[in-house]
Order: sequence, then C-alpha cells, then structure tokens
Amino acid sequence: MAKSMALLRPRLAAALLALCACAMAAPAAGANVSITTCRSFCGNITVDYPFALHAGCGHAGFRDLLYCIDRTLMLHLPSGSYRVLDVDYAYRGLTLHDPAMSDCRAIDRSPGGRGNGFVVEPWRAPFLAPDPDNVFLLLGCRASSPLFQGFPDRHLPCRNVSGMGCGDYYGCPAWDDYGRRPSGAAYGSAVPPECCAVSWGAIRAVNVSRLQCEGYSSAYSLAPVRAEGAGGWAYGIRVAWALPEANRGFCGACRATGGVCGHDVESHGDLCLCGDWNSTSNCDSSADAAPSSAAAPGAAIAALLLALLASGLSSGSIANM
Repeated sequence: MAKSMALLRPRLAAALLALCACAMAAPAAGANVSITTCRSFCGNITVDYPFALHAGCGHAGFRDLLYCIDRTLMLHLPSGSYRVLDVDYAYRGLTLHDPAMSDCRAIDRSPGGRGNGFVVEPWRAPFLAPDPDNVFLLLGCRASSPLFQGFPDRHLPCRNVSGMGCGDYYGCPAWDDYGRRPSGAAYGSAVPPECCAVSWGAIRAVNVSRLQCEGYSSAYSLAPVRAEGAGGWAYGIRVAWALPEANRGFCGACRATGGVCGHDVESHGDLCLCGDWNSTSNCDSSADAAPSSAAAPGAAIAALLLALLASGLSSGSIANM
C-alpha cells in the first residue's frame, strides 16, 4: 500500500502543478470589456456613450437603464418602462413614449390612475431629468391631492410651461370622445380642475397614483409653439441628460488615445477601455492600468491548489520519515 502511494504521489504533484498553471494563466471572466461591444444598435437607434446595453460600457450614471427587446429600445425606471423613440446625441435628449399616456386624440384615465408618470431614482437624478420645456398635464386629480395642499382656492402649481397648458389642451378632440369637455378657465376655482399642467422642476416626481390623479399627458417643445394649439404639440416625454464636468474631460482624453469610455462594474468609477486592458486615465498611460477585481478568483484558486500541493508533499515527507 505504501509503495502504491509513493508511486501516486509524483503524479498527484504534477496534476496539481498543472492545475495551478491553468488557474493563473486563464483569463479572468469579465476582467476587460471588448471595445467593440460598447457601441451598439437596437433596431434603427444607435446606443453609444454615455448609454450602453452591456455591463461596463457607458457611464455608470446610466447603467441598467436601456434594454433592447425584440429590436425595440426600452428605458426602465421605477415608474415603468418607456419606449425610446429617439436618442439625440447632439442636443443630449431622449424622446420617450408611454402607452398609458393620454394625448390630443385620446384621453386615457381610470379611478386608480392610468400610467405612473415619470419617477427617477434619487442617485440617478443628477444625470437624467425631463427637459425644462416638457409639460406634464395631470388629469382628474382629487381635491386631496398633494398638488393642491397649502393653496386654498388657488392652484399655484398649475401653470403653462413653454406656452403649453390645459387651456389649449381642453380644445383637443379627445375630450369629445371622453364625453366630458371641461369649460371655463383651466385654473382658479375652488374645485380641482380637470387638468393641471406642471413642469418637472415644480414637483420633481410625476407619480400619478401618489398625486391622486386619474391619468396624465405629456408634451414637449423643441421650437416655438405653433399656432394650431394642442393639436400641433409633440406628445411624449423629452428627457435631458447631463454628465459631470470632470467626466467630460476624462472621456475626451480616453477617446483621443483610441480608447472607449466605460466604467468599473463594482466601484462605478470611470474606465478607459483599451482593448485587452483598462486604464483609469487613457490608453497612452499604462502606468494607470486599472486593477481587475475579476482576476482575484483565479489567483485564489491557484493559491488553494498550491496549498493543497504543499500539504500533500509535507504529508508524504512525514510518512517517509
């Protein structure tokens, strides 16, 4: 028996050494992101920095935001999922569509609230918010709505935004089909109006159910409002995005050296993706190579195998003494 063990010991040592070599030489999964994966397409829409469809690409402030489903680009937030109709990189804008939103052709309301409006996570708010020229038209809000608290007989939060308001919206043919066309001034009575127009800056979260409303509409203006009124508005949610000033300089330097701007999936810090390695500055500065946290498992496996090898050899040495 001892003779058999003595014969097996060299073979065991050789096998463990081979496993150590494989563990240390094998590339760490997810250690680097290929620069060719970061610029993507979903249908006919280009997905480029600061947005991304792959982990590690784009800016960390926009991670887990866009998804491509059946060639349709979708944006996901706590308030729901919205179809992305357009990404305007020159003017830093997204155009979104909510199927539960009313427009000039159809009023979509229910007692429990139809659609959940637009709500952004607090940590993402510095990067993403509806455009200042985007108006939210809240429909059928109760008198107990937080919108009207503290303003007896006046509805101060309700006002026109960039020339768009409920007075013109009441002229839409959708109210005929709805069966109850509001009359008179849009605001100013003690009874809650059928429609209350607000800007994003006034309330910072358009949560239809929390605001005790039955539905909402949204329109935006990219140019002076045309004379035909609400029938000529662009309906949807126009969202603007912003990046920190420090990041803009970082990304410019990264691109100038042939890299692609990305981020660390764990720390969320900026990374310049340089093909087979990542940098915390740019691809001309190898001294700033980013340590890969994903490489740790391989090293750990190698260390474990080495420990087993040492233990096995030590046991063999003791047995032979």
